[in-house]
Amino acid sequence: MGQEAFEEALKKVKTLPNQPPGVLLELYGLFKQASSGDVTGKRPGMLDMKGKAKYDAWSQRKGMSQDEAKSAYVAVVDRLAAGS
Repeated sequence: MGQEAFEEALKKVKTLPNQPPGVLLELYGLFKQASSGDVTGKRPGMLDMKGKAKYDAWSQRKGMSQDEAKSAYVAVVDRLAAGS
């Protein structure tokens, strides 16, 4: 799966009617892994719930290649577009 499919999925995700929060975190983690590689920086403190959730979603992808993350991102977007 190439960069073109990833970029199309980035556009498509903005138009999806069904965007459950858990899936959005999954997409965030995959996006960060695909675009930046392994997680960097410190985990946000306990008062930053949103920041911690986003950090954890990205951290779960540690070790995944950027190409694998792109393919996984496209698969999740396709699954959402199909209504699953």
